[in-house]
Amino acid sequence: MSDYDSVPEPDEPEPGDEPEDAEGSLLPEPPHPINWNLLNAEEAEAEWLELNKWVNWLRRTYGLPASVIPPFWHRHPEVVWELSALHLHWLCAYDPEQNGSAPLGWHRDFADARQRLRDWVAACGTRLDRDRPTRQTAWPGEDATQPVEDRIIANRDEDFVQFVLDDVAARRQAEDEFYAGLDPRTGELS
Repeated sequence: MSDYDSVPEPDEPEPGDEPEDAEGSLLPEPPHPINWNLLNAEEAEAEWLELNKWVNWLRRTYGLPASVIPPFWHRHPEVVWELSALHLHWLCAYDPEQNGSAPLGWHRDFADARQRLRDWVAACGTRLDRDRPTRQTAWPGEDATQPVEDRIIANRDEDFVQFVLDDVAARRQAEDEFYAGLDPRTGELS
């Protein structure tokens, strides 16, 4: 065997090499729909970070105003679900094995999604420098909803990090409580 045979091909990483690209994906491929209600703590953290990275790219690349993608989008599930679906659509449209016209379809759907995002943002009331919970309408027989107050948020990135930490901690606590309720002998809820 010659020395040339032992040199890895340019596209083959050395065994044990880890990607150093901080901009690379945190998630395994292939892309798949995200059900935010079913993610465990570890999955949620990775999905939040990946979606945040993509949303930042999207808003900068397309010059989107806060009326389409507000800084505190992560605090509004209706916006999170829309952006998550749009992200999945983008991942699939730009997959190297996708049809060459798929990006045009994504852009067409992106135009529709921008209008829906404007509607969600207007309904939830989030703004460039402040946020409030989305107002909920009480149905007949339900307790009246509490008034919502705007909260000024000075640093969006700090708010996002704390939001993710809180979400991951809540999911981890729910997981711990679930597993604490299992019978170790049978694996069934006790």
